[in-house]
Amino acid sequence: MSDYRINNNIRKLRFFHNEITQQELAKSVGVTRQTINALEKGKYSPSLELAFRIALAFGVPLNEVFSYDLDDTIK
Repeated sequence: MSDYRINNNIRKLRFFHNEITQQELAKSVGVTRQTINALEKGKYSPSLELAFRIALAFGVPLNEVFSYDLDDTIK
């Protein structure tokens, strides 16, 4: 059985982009602040479209915002 996790650097990117708030980022990508909060905490995986919108909001490639880790160990 494979487990996976989508990791993100949203919190770090917000800090390095003039410390924008979750609310400001949410407004710029068309979601709620709660969605951004859930993404940052790893409780929610974004749609592909939302992932690209977040990357565009920061002006960085998608792989600088999100990464995918796969664990192939059998549990």
